[in-house]
Amino acid sequence: MTSPDARAVPVDAVSAERLSAQGLTYRTIDASSDADTAAFLRADARGFLAPEPSDESIAFDRGMLSERRNIGVFESGADAAPLPVATVNSWVTPLTVPGGELDMWAISSVTVAGTHRRRGVARALLEGELRAAASAGVPLAGLTVSEATIYGRYGFASALPMARVTVHTRRAGWAGGAPAGRLEYIERSVLKENLAVLHEVARTQRAGEIPGWDGRWARFAGLSPASTAPAAVRGVRYLDEAGGVRGVMAYTLTEVDHSFRFELQVQHLTAVTPEALRALWGFALQHDLVDRVSADLRPLDDPIVWLVADRRGVEVVVHDHGWLRVLDVPTALGGRRYRAPLDVVFAVDDPLGFATGSWRLVVDPAGAATASAADGPADVVLDVAALSALFLGGATATQLAAAGRLSATSAVAASLDDAFRTAEAPALSIWY
Repeated sequence: MTSPDARAVPVDAVSAERLSAQGLTYRTIDASSDADTAAFLRADARGFLAPEPSDESIAFDRGMLSERRNIGVFESGADAAPLPVATVNSWVTPLTVPGGELDMWAISSVTVAGTHRRRGVARALLEGELRAAASAGVPLAGLTVSEATIYGRYGFASALPMARVTVHTRRAGWAGGAPAGRLEYIERSVLKENLAVLHEVARTQRAGEIPGWDGRWARFAGLSPASTAPAAVRGVRYLDEAGGVRGVMAYTLTEVDHSFRFELQVQHLTAVTPEALRALWGFALQHDLVDRVSADLRPLDDPIVWLVADRRGVEVVVHDHGWLRVLDVPTALGGRRYRAPLDVVFAVDDPLGFATGSWRLVVDPAGAATASAADGPADVVLDVAALSALFLGGATATQLAAAGRLSATSAVAASLDDAFRTAEAPALSIWY
C-alpha cells in the first residue's frame, strides 16, 4: 500500500481560522522559493537558539525541506518576505513495529517566537498537524522533543526512552574479548555512506526506528555546512570475517582539563550484529589516552554493562526521547505482532476525539491481531497518552497502572505486558 504524501495535505482549516482571528496567517512554505526557504530556516534556527544559518547551510537544507510539508505562521500585516513567527514541518515515514511497519506522521521544527508566546499558536500548530494526519489516514504521529512538558496535553507520550551512557574506562576495564573480523578507520565521505546504509538495515531490526535522511548522516559525518567542528569527526567501521561492513561509529575526542587525557564522544553508533557492537564498544573503551567514553541514544538493553570488568565504572541515565500519539486505534493495534495471545477491551479517552471509544483487541496464538469497535464493559480504561506509551512496549501496563494512568486488574495488566513486550527494547537512535 502506498503511503500518503504529507505535502498534498492542505493546511488545517480549524487552525487557520483560530490564527486568523489573531491577525496571523497560517500557510504552507514554498520550498522552491528562495525567500520562503530562507525565512523558514532562519525562524527554525531562532526557535532552537541556534546561530543564524549561512547561505551555504540554507542551500544545503533546501533538499530536506522539499521533501516535507512545511508550515509557517506570519503576521498578516508584515512586510514582504518576513520571518514566520512560528514553524512546523512533517512527513509520512515508516515506523518499525513488531512484525513490520506502520505509517507515522513525523512532526519536526516546532517553534514559536518569543514575541508570540501564550497566544495559542503552539496549540494551533500541534492540533493542526494531528487533524492533518488523521485526514490523510495516518494511524500514528510522532516527534522528538526539546521540552518534555508540552506534548502530553495533545495525547503524545514518551514511548521510546533511551539511555545516556558514560564509561570511566580506567575503572570499568574491558571484558568483551576480541570478536573475529577487523576494524578500520574511514574517511568522512565513506563514514556518511556507511551510516546511511547500515541504519537502513538496523532500523528494521528494532521497533521504534524510522529512516534517516541525507542531511542527518552528513551532520554526523561532519560534512554539513552546519557542522560546528567538522575536522574533529572521525569514523571507524567493523568488517566481519567475510569482509562485510556490519558496524560503524562516528566520534569526536575532547581533551579533559588540559591533562592530555581525553573523552571519546560517540556521535552515532550503528551495528547490525552483536559482534559488530562488541567490536566498536571495545575500540572506544580501549582507545589510547581515553579516560571517558560517552554515548547518547543507546537502547535500554545495550549490553555495555556486561562488556566491562567493573560495571560501577558505567553510568546509565534513562531519559525520554521518542514520543508517539495513536490516532487510529484499530489500525495501530491491529498493525503489529504480539508475543502472547490476548483478548481485551480498551476504553480510551481522547480529549481531541481521534481515539475515543471502546476497542477490542484479539491476538491469536501466532501473534497476529485484529482490533475493532466494541460494546460492553472494558477490561482496560486509559487515556490516549497511556495507550501510546504502551503501544511499542516502551512502558508496561503494570507500571502505568501503579502510576494511576491505567485501570485494570493485576491479571489483565500482566497479560498486556506479556503480549506487548518485544524481544529487544524499542528504540529510536536519531532525532527528527
